[in-house]
Amino acid sequence: MEKNIITYQYKVSVEERRKSNGHNSFLIFFTGLSGSGKSTIANALEQKLFELGIKTYVLDGDNVRRGINKNLSFSPEDRSENNRRIGEIAKLFVDAGVVVLAAFVAPYAKDRKHIQQTVGEENYVEVFVNASLEECEKRDVKGLYRKARKGEIKNMTGISAPYEAPIEPDVEVTHLNALEECVEIIFKKIKPKLQR
Repeated sequence: MEKNIITYQYKVSVEERRKSNGHNSFLIFFTGLSGSGKSTIANALEQKLFELGIKTYVLDGDNVRRGINKNLSFSPEDRSENNRRIGEIAKLFVDAGVVVLAAFVAPYAKDRKHIQQTVGEENYVEVFVNASLEECEKRDVKGLYRKARKGEIKNMTGISAPYEAPIEPDVEVTHLNALEECVEIIFKKIKPKLQR
């Protein structure tokens, strides 16, 4: 079957789309435990970029699992498939000339590496939102940790499933950084990448 699939060559190139938008496109991938603040920071950064005229889109773990990935569980295999699909979706957005902000737990280093390879190393910025398990449990914005501690949720990252923290992320912020500070730290890192 695969031998019958041929890559279609588009008339408008990635470079032309980037030129039209006036900025480069790439993936900003936020990883960290549930409740660490990934989505909050991604949304705040998107707002800053949007106000600067940057074409953006946020991919959020919960939102994606309500749609394209709603058939996946939280088993290790399905987590990997969830992240594989995220990488493919992000690649489409990067090809469209958009800056993608993706907020996912993505607990396995091999899956994050696969996403990086899918979009291209030059198009990947990894942001580690490093909030401790204790801090995330204290926040427990979705009540997931409480349910996991009671045994109502299986494969909960940080409780009954592992989280492989990034060893050398491009950017690291912690729960000790204020939201505005997180946005500025990340923006400072990505600003040169935006330039054409």
